[in-house]
Amino acid sequence: MKKIMQSACIWLVLLFLYAPILILVVYSFTDSTMIGTIKGFSLQNYVTLFTTPELIQMIVGTFVLAIGVGVISTLLGTAGAIGAFYSKKQVRGAVDLANQIPVINADVVTGFSICILMIAIFKVDKSTFVPLVIGQVSLCTPFVYLSVLPRLKQMDHQLYEAALDLGCTPAKALFKVIIPQIIPGIVSGFMTALTLSLDDYFISTYTKPATFDTISTYVVNATKGAQTEIKTALWALSTLIFVLVTAVVFISNIKVKNGASDEKI
Repeated sequence: MKKIMQSACIWLVLLFLYAPILILVVYSFTDSTMIGTIKGFSLQNYVTLFTTPELIQMIVGTFVLAIGVGVISTLLGTAGAIGAFYSKKQVRGAVDLANQIPVINADVVTGFSICILMIAIFKVDKSTFVPLVIGQVSLCTPFVYLSVLPRLKQMDHQLYEAALDLGCTPAKALFKVIIPQIIPGIVSGFMTALTLSLDDYFISTYTKPATFDTISTYVVNATKGAQTEIKTALWALSTLIFVLVTAVVFISNIKVKNGASDEKI
């Protein structure tokens, strides 16, 4: 009876989490224009999604931005984690504390701050992507730091010391010994940064150029009066994003299991 109750609780939680997404997937394959009435099967939403220049430009721009922000955040977060890990205890504590503030801080506060800093103080033209990139990097970098730091704590530190004893310079030992051991944390941090950039709304709203939209800002604006076919095409876009994220997680888990199996062998 106890096992049955545990299984039932797990399935109820999964149903609560994924039922709305599955409903959205179903609606993306229909002719429905409103939630609540399901009409016949159709691929028109996907046709609209991939044939509307405005939507294609928005999607491509969002992913280019996310990849760029992910790369910059990964470099900064990884360097920060390595530097803090090998610093003195007081320095490491100060860096950890400073890293926690952007994580806990509300996105709207970060968005306002970057907007004021870049535009009002440094006089950066808002028509450029500089405020947007800086704002999203400041959001994503702390999460990369948090992904890399545990891997540094788990690695074998004697290998780094041995590399130095055998003649490696600190820089060569970094790229030959430390980086290979923390690759899973770096990849995890990059994927987290990529997801945060794609999902960000508040920082993007306050820092983006007026002529540029990310997926999140476009979706919010689309609910305020866009054409019906554009709104329903966004159902298809949401479905594709969900499928993409699910595939990435599935493949990552398979690689982790295969890596664990290889280590046991």
